[in-house]
Amino acid sequence: MTYSNLPPSRTFEDLIVWQKAHQFVLAVYRLSESFPSKELYGLTSQFRRAGMSIPANIAEGYKKSGRSDKMRFFNIAQGSLEECRYYLILTRDLGYGDITPLQPLLEETSKLLESYSNAIRRRSLITIGSALLGFSCLLAPICYFL
Repeated sequence: MTYSNLPPSRTFEDLIVWQKAHQFVLAVYRLSESFPSKELYGLTSQFRRAGMSIPANIAEGYKKSGRSDKMRFFNIAQGSLEECRYYLILTRDLGYGDITPLQPLLEETSKLLESYSNAIRRRSLITIGSALLGFSCLLAPICYFL
């Protein structure tokens, strides 16, 4: 699937990465409903908290004006995503449920978040290059190599 022809986002809800992260959280909630009651304050709570942190940090980072602020929130989302990756392994190993449907959602969210973060990082480098060279790199393809 290609996302390059999508219109610019107006809210965080327009971001495909946020949409996929939100789908993942909903799947985490559905899966964890069947966890043993003894896990209510353990795995259930931790898994849901980490899952919610992914789209929440994407949403918060979206509205930040500085690139370093944006990157900090997207990095936190990536950390929470990796935490969820472990909770999927733990869920499987404890025999608490079938994690198969969640794995592709997690992987796609991870790839999209990485791509989104890299795009912001590249824009930051282009802006720095532009300032150093004294012209707009948006019009000069050579700036992508800075």
